[in-house]
Amino acid sequence: MDEEFIKKQIRDVMDFPIKGIVFKDITTLLKNADALQSVVQELYERYKDKGITKVVGIESRGFVMASILAYKLKAGFVPIRKPGKLPALTWSESYDNEYGRDTIEIHQDAISTDDVVLLHDDVLATGGTMLAAYRLLGHSAPRCIYVNFLVELEALGGRKAFPSGLEVDSLIKC
Repeated sequence: MDEEFIKKQIRDVMDFPIKGIVFKDITTLLKNADALQSVVQELYERYKDKGITKVVGIESRGFVMASILAYKLKAGFVPIRKPGKLPALTWSESYDNEYGRDTIEIHQDAISTDDVVLLHDDVLATGGTMLAAYRLLGHSAPRCIYVNFLVELEALGGRKAFPSGLEVDSLIKC
């Protein structure tokens, strides 16, 4: 994978969704077939031998890559969504992020104790969303959890939010 090529496919959007935020827009990467295939192949290579049974994607941009990876890894896909979007019994977790306070949910029957989970989102900023997702998975006590991001904003120190010993990986560091 050509990291510089991939970095150039990610658009910075100033003052979105609020003033002072530089939003990393991956839709420009997703629309480029060569970039998308390169990223998918790289992520596949990293996780193909880990025994992944479920890939969990966080609403909404995390859904895209997570579902593609689930297909490629021959694993199931599980969404983590905003409140009220999942139709069956859920667990929920509230957290702080760079914009304020939010909540996410997962179906209670989505993950089992036998699962090996790849938890994926597009960007690691402060870590609030992914840490909440990780806590949600704790209700199901899967056999193993791997955490992955397309982009990590190193200056925000989000990696520090996770427990030591948890494998946290990002494809691109900015």
